[in-house]
Amino acid sequence: MGRSTTGSLDVIRPTRTGVPAMHGCGRLGRMVLLALAVANLAVIIVLWLGGGGVSDVYSFADALSSGGRIAALWGAYLSLVAVLLLARVPVLERAVGFGRLTAWHGYAACGCLVMLLAHVGLTTAGLTVGDRTSLPTEASRLMSEYPGVITATAGTLLLVAVSAMSARPVRRRLRYESWYFAHLYTYLAIGLAFSHQIATGQDFVGNAAARVYWVALYLVTLGMLVLFRVVRPITLAAAHRLRVARVIEEAPGVVSIEVTGRRLDRLRAQPGQFFLWRFLTRDRWWQAHPFSLSAAPDEHRLRITVSAGGDFSTALRCIRPGTFVFAEGPLGAFTAAAGRRQQVALIASGAGITAIRALLESIKGDVKLLYRHTDRDGHVLFRHELDELAGTRGVHVMYLTGEDRTLSSAVIRRLVPDIARRDVFVCGSPPMVVATRSSLIEAGCSRRHIFSERFGL
Repeated sequence: MGRSTTGSLDVIRPTRTGVPAMHGCGRLGRMVLLALAVANLAVIIVLWLGGGGVSDVYSFADALSSGGRIAALWGAYLSLVAVLLLARVPVLERAVGFGRLTAWHGYAACGCLVMLLAHVGLTTAGLTVGDRTSLPTEASRLMSEYPGVITATAGTLLLVAVSAMSARPVRRRLRYESWYFAHLYTYLAIGLAFSHQIATGQDFVGNAAARVYWVALYLVTLGMLVLFRVVRPITLAAAHRLRVARVIEEAPGVVSIEVTGRRLDRLRAQPGQFFLWRFLTRDRWWQAHPFSLSAAPDEHRLRITVSAGGDFSTALRCIRPGTFVFAEGPLGAFTAAAGRRQQVALIASGAGITAIRALLESIKGDVKLLYRHTDRDGHVLFRHELDELAGTRGVHVMYLTGEDRTLSSAVIRRLVPDIARRDVFVCGSPPMVVATRSSLIEAGCSRRHIFSERFGL
């Protein structure tokens, strides 16, 4: 093992030998999902047109009201799409990956809010112009005379509040539990909007086809949500009987938790994936948190490694062996199957080493790992295990220390000169992933060959 210094980064280089390759997975699933989304949008437009969306427009007031109707329909549809994207549907996870689903969920949620606010504004304006009255008078009349408007208004305000709490500056200041429970009110908001939609919507009253179509959309979404967020975790818990086997201190403030159970190979978990973990203690059973596997799973054991960063993760240090566990998953597409090339680079920072450590056991080929760590108190997480993998699997591990927490394109090219010819897996905090992806692209890497997982929901 040799040691050299490069700029502000100290690099320790174990020797490596080379080993064969990963197989990529295609875009067919994403194309099918896009086709389904577009087809449903087309159906919504056809139903709107059939309900007089254009043919019944005779004045400016009619145009405003009709625009409000289509905005409401699109907003309702996007709300269901946003829920479905994070319903833990396995086929969606495999086709798209949790990271992309989370991003799409955010876009759908923003689009939903914009459409619903447009519906409120256009509809109120259309009625105000048509009735030739003032805006406050028309708003008061809507609240008092139209059934469901008060509940729909409450639902819209709930969505606005949840969206505000999801804004990045606010989200960073919230505890995970607060953010999580705020999101549960989204379901209430959608239910309130649905009651208004069916009771008073011009496109539903007297239109049997539209009512059947929309009721079916809501029921399918609800069914998926119940099946994969409630029934499936309970079924998995009963089938596999997950329990905490050991809690091991890896470093100050960092523990590994080994979970055992029956026939764990049937979970089909892959290195690089994560679960939503719920430890059934008296004070933590109601909390579910995402943690990646930190070792390759087998039929007897799942392992996660947790750094104390909040109330939940800190309390896991005291979890007792024998504690029952519920786990939703496996989730995510940050696996060896995503790769397309025989040469691979892995880049990890901080807690991101957990998923990368597990991924190392399944990736084959010419593999180089850049591990950015702080090396505080002389502890480098998984140092012994990584050195062992470097010797037995031929992985080239480079430990990077120093004050500079970013990897510039120049540093990446110096450490991995052929980086542009490799698949690159990046895992760490959201700012680290964004910065590293930019450096990789600047270094000549194709976006199609950069795969990332961010530690932050």
